[in-house]
Amino acid sequence: MKRILTLAALAAFSIAGAQTLIIGQSGLPVTLDTGQDGNSLTPAIQVVERLVGFAQGSAEIEPLLATSWQANDDASVWTFELREGVTFSDGTAFDAEAVKFNFDRWNRLDHEYNFVDQGKTFSAFTYVFGGYHGDPGYQIESVDVAGSHTVVFNLTSGVGYFPQQVASAYFGLHSPAAVAAGGLEYGSPSVGAVGTGPFVFTEWVDGDRVVISRNADYWGQVAGVDQIVFRGIEEPASRLAELEAGSIDIALNLSPESYDLVAASSDFRPVSAESDLVIGYLGMHQANAPFDDLRVRQAFAYAIDSETIIDAFYGDLASVANEFVPPGLPGRLNQDPYPYDPELARDLLAQAGYPDGFDTEFWYMPVSRPYYPAPADVAEAIASYLGDVGIRAELMTEEWGIYLDNYLLGKFPIYMLGWSADFADPDNFISSFFNEANAPGFGYDNPELFDRISAAQSAGSMDEREILYQLIAQTLHDDLPALPFVNPSTLNGVWNNVDGFYPNALGSTVPFNTITKAE
Repeated sequence: MKRILTLAALAAFSIAGAQTLIIGQSGLPVTLDTGQDGNSLTPAIQVVERLVGFAQGSAEIEPLLATSWQANDDASVWTFELREGVTFSDGTAFDAEAVKFNFDRWNRLDHEYNFVDQGKTFSAFTYVFGGYHGDPGYQIESVDVAGSHTVVFNLTSGVGYFPQQVASAYFGLHSPAAVAAGGLEYGSPSVGAVGTGPFVFTEWVDGDRVVISRNADYWGQVAGVDQIVFRGIEEPASRLAELEAGSIDIALNLSPESYDLVAASSDFRPVSAESDLVIGYLGMHQANAPFDDLRVRQAFAYAIDSETIIDAFYGDLASVANEFVPPGLPGRLNQDPYPYDPELARDLLAQAGYPDGFDTEFWYMPVSRPYYPAPADVAEAIASYLGDVGIRAELMTEEWGIYLDNYLLGKFPIYMLGWSADFADPDNFISSFFNEANAPGFGYDNPELFDRISAAQSAGSMDEREILYQLIAQTLHDDLPALPFVNPSTLNGVWNNVDGFYPNALGSTVPFNTITKAE
């Protein structure tokens, strides 16, 4: 098949004479400044880097901007030695002061460049580290500069997996000078982002594309292509069509039902991680009656034939989720999912005072992600099952960035969302949703559970932690603040002249400097 790329497209992307990789993802970034969604993180981590990275194609951590790290006896103080001779792409130095600037900016609401009170969102920081400084359950007490390339993190309690936490894709380190110059607009289309990574920000045409270019002065492996263009193509079918036409080189997060077609092509191939630490769930916010009633939440769970829906939309690339910690991590009970039982669902609704059912809103994601490659179609199927038992759910959606804000505010009675692991530890799937700082996103309050989550974080051995996470799993199954729905594998389509794309169990947020493209 002949690759199709018009002269008009070449001129539009200013790529004549340059080796350019074009990637289709389900949307453009919300921000390049510490985003929380994959469409933001995938381009951002090519520009900004973390202290700790992941081995190629793996969820095992390895040095990145930090060359080594060490904890005190109870893992409440962590000292990181930093890589020397590294600069941000604006020419300013990467050092301990820059690390402190970034973490203080995320952690402290009174930091000069935090801007949360003016609309910035660092909610990913609270997912991973328990909250902002002073919040219930917050984790980072202070960050100290102990030398030009030595930084010390003082935690509120021992956390043995702290290096895994700072390896999360969210925590790329930005140039303090660039943040100060950009102010509130830093990370937006008009400003972009500045880091130490293998690519530098070139342009962001809002609603069209983000372009990054090779950083020729990168300290590590120089990128194998001159430029990467990220295009936002909302529908997975449209991404597949553009892959087939040759107008994109890599299509991320294709619908699993496309696997046979992609595998049969002589021009491109399916690429997936060996395993995926991913969950899609259905949230119920208890500030919205009648979802404050456990019987209604249980009726919701029993009303949905998850197995049939997943078979229809995911095929062999997914399984029904039975708990929030996905297969492959410790701390699971391996219990059965809620079975499909519409009669029991109707009985529970009647017991709760809704013999004729009720009207509600079901909000579905406007973009496809690994956990919901075709969110509108899946939502329609779920709503059909809910309607069969009398839960009359009006399907609704809105722009992705607003969606991410509003679900946290409790504006959605029921909604779909999910999580791709930031690091390979059960805490990433428990604290990120259900610790004291994050459980209000479901309108859920369980102080005993919050204490148990804190105990699991600081327990001295994985054996101790596993027992605690199993108790937590049982509580979440019984209280049902949200319904675990699907554990999928992510399908990507890659042209055969493209090599070096290595997705891992944490999703597509991996470095792209390893990618090469033969003309």
